[in-house]
Amino acid sequence: MALPDCQTLILQRRDHALFATLNRPQSRNAMNQLMLQELMAVFDAIETDLGIRAVVLAGAGGHFCAGGDVKDMAAAHSHAAGGDSEAFYKLNRAFGHLISRVGRAPQVVIAALQGAVMGGGFGLACVSDMAVADQSARFAMPETSLGIPPAQIAPFVVSRIGLTQARRLALLGLRIGAEEAVQLGIVHEVVAGDDTLAAAVDRALQQVKRCAPQANRVTKALLLDSQRRELESLLDEAAAAFARAVVGPEGREGTRAFVEKRRAGWET
Repeated sequence: MALPDCQTLILQRRDHALFATLNRPQSRNAMNQLMLQELMAVFDAIETDLGIRAVVLAGAGGHFCAGGDVKDMAAAHSHAAGGDSEAFYKLNRAFGHLISRVGRAPQVVIAALQGAVMGGGFGLACVSDMAVADQSARFAMPETSLGIPPAQIAPFVVSRIGLTQARRLALLGLRIGAEEAVQLGIVHEVVAGDDTLAAAVDRALQQVKRCAPQANRVTKALLLDSQRRELESLLDEAAAAFARAVVGPEGREGTRAFVEKRRAGWET
């Protein structure tokens, strides 16, 4: 599997994980259109790669992501003035496509958060499977204070923390710290310092390694489908997936490893 060449991302493969670091530190890793395109290309490239079982999203320079790049808004103004009536629609909708794409990735997505976690960066955090935050992390949906709605990230925030808390954060334009973020369920763990953040990510990756790759993919799809599928048909499909897994290579190996009191093959 060949990863795409990227200008705004640092990509590093480590064992069963791909580390994707947002790398525009001069703008607190604000997402421009190029970064959106490159992130989409990365997740498309690894879609079927069973060797990559986790993706770690992080930011360079002490920040995760400060949201969208204001320079793109200026460019959209120029395009709109030139007659492109959908310039702002296309600019905004691209964020939603990316966040949705990351959210449905078959890999375990781990967000390592520090500094600014705002706007689109907040949206990415809300679609991660596990989020770890340094005490420096600050979370916000600042859009309403700028005269615009958090149009693409709002549904993902509601899914993460519920409507009541999403209303409070969005309609008051609040900024909250890491401790409140963990209380709300935005993040799962708060740590102190870069070394501790890295250690927490490593612990999570070791846990991922204990889980069978294909079983994890099926399980994640089942969990996501539980929010939008009719229950009985979903349970029918889940039973069929279970039956295939039991007699499949992972199911057979897992059973043998349990009986033989050893680690399963996917843990090595």
